[in-house]
Amino acid sequence: MQSTGGAAVEGAEGCRARGKLKEDLGASLENTFGRIGRGAVFALMIGFGVAGCNSAGGLSSPDVTNAPAAGFGNISSGSEEEFIINVGRRVYFDQGSAVVTDEARITIENQAKWLKSNKKWLVKIQGHADDPGSEAAQKTLSTQRANAVMAELVKLGVNPKRMWVKGYGVERPVTDCDKVTCQSQNRRVVVNLREEFDDSAPAGRR
Repeated sequence: MQSTGGAAVEGAEGCRARGKLKEDLGASLENTFGRIGRGAVFALMIGFGVAGCNSAGGLSSPDVTNAPAAGFGNISSGSEEEFIINVGRRVYFDQGSAVVTDEARITIENQAKWLKSNKKWLVKIQGHADDPGSEAAQKTLSTQRANAVMAELVKLGVNPKRMWVKGYGVERPVTDCDKVTCQSQNRRVVVNLREEFDDSAPAGRR
């Protein structure tokens, strides 16, 4: 998702990349916290000043003073932040499996409810793997996982024309943890909100 940014030019394009920083930092922190701590992720993001910027002498610096408090009251209804923090975009799978677990199904049910209430968003469902087998096998497994999540969302009433899947296999691993923890976090599907279809979407929808 592209950030709308501020209306004013903030110190020699210093804040132009704020949206990208927020996305990268949020993903990194999500990797660190795994299945819990979405509120902590948001609080830390604010602590790093991604909520706003000040400029002085052509230089940009985090607007810590004016950053919103980590009480979540400032999250806009229907925003990507609301989805990430209050709903959760990740579901996890058992080793070597593309079967949706009961735990994952709870998250998917919450995702479906939110997506049906916020129909402006498109949905890219990204599958990942860190399982025994060749890279080709893991690419297949990651795609199966993404398809399994999409099937659950469709079953729960989300329009399939809004969604598409992409299996990444082992291409985008979580690495900032010990081996066992990272392997567990890499057996995941991430439900990402998008404003438009990308090149991985079916040709007829681009």
